[in-house]
Amino acid sequence: MDVQYEHLTKKFGAVTALDDFTLHVPDGDFLVLLGPSGCGKTTALRCLAGLEKPTSGIIRIGGKVVNRLQPRDRDVALVFQSYALYPQMTVGNNIMYPLRIRHIPKEERLRMAHDVARRLEIDALFDRRPNQLSGGQRQRVALARAIVRNPNVFLMDEPLSNLDARLRVNMRAELKHLQKTLGTTTVYVTHDQAEAMTMADRIAVMRDGRLEQVGTPDEIYFSPETVYVAGFVGSPAMNLLNVRVDSASRALVGDGFSLSATSVLEAHAVDETKHYILGVRPEHLTLSLEAHPGSIAGAVYAVEPMGNETLVYVKVGQSTLVARADAMLRAAVNTPCWLEIREDRLLLFDAETERRVPRR
Repeated sequence: MDVQYEHLTKKFGAVTALDDFTLHVPDGDFLVLLGPSGCGKTTALRCLAGLEKPTSGIIRIGGKVVNRLQPRDRDVALVFQSYALYPQMTVGNNIMYPLRIRHIPKEERLRMAHDVARRLEIDALFDRRPNQLSGGQRQRVALARAIVRNPNVFLMDEPLSNLDARLRVNMRAELKHLQKTLGTTTVYVTHDQAEAMTMADRIAVMRDGRLEQVGTPDEIYFSPETVYVAGFVGSPAMNLLNVRVDSASRALVGDGFSLSATSVLEAHAVDETKHYILGVRPEHLTLSLEAHPGSIAGAVYAVEPMGNETLVYVKVGQSTLVARADAMLRAAVNTPCWLEIREDRLLLFDAETERRVPRR
């Protein structure tokens, strides 16, 4: 079923956690609410689950207004960050608990629970208790308990944050595969952009209780609408430089550099009296230890070997840019270097509004 937030506002005293929050999650979509701590993403999820009452606005599930419905009547399943398993119950009883309170016959409960446990490869753990399980196994039990209900909507609140890095990567793939197999609408909360980029059909980037941008991972990464989204999504983050327009030389001029950008200036409606922010991803910078026409001169500030690539931080004027370079590149600090920028990948933001400058 689809989910709709319509002009939702949630206040805690003088603090506004959600401000005119409007969002549509199509049926079967895997939508990730992405943002830093305190941006309102968990509040949005809790309002949908019925654990928080909105101050104003409407929430619909499958077209039905659910504002006044109790959590148990909304037919949603919530997976918590802390797993929230019953320690006195076995894995099987934890999975079957939602079915038991719905008075489903015992034989049917067992069949459904074993079926879900097999799909998540935890059937062998059926008679163990949570304290006998690893973190990954506990997370699978929590997922199984949610899945066995066959809800209209899955709600997941940072379910992988307690796992180690390797297990998180594995669980991302499993969750994505599982959601596509089940086809259940899923709203997933995280501050981890890697989770958002790898798992989501669409990402809703949040800031201070408001939506900054909603789009596919490609749209969010390659076409950020605001400086905030550009700087928040991506690891390492997008390089952002303050520039002004020099119409005479058809260049963008910043602290310590001048970049020829004829095609960029022709494609955008720019004003020479205004200030802009230039955005470019690290992979769209080519670093060289020799000067080339049109390149920007700088000096190596730091080098981070990553195995499959090397991240090189370059000091240009008072700014520091990061470029992705060959895995075997090594350079000493303060080594002179030059950066070539792919002009077709440049993004231009209005420095005053911090929104992307529209193309002509």
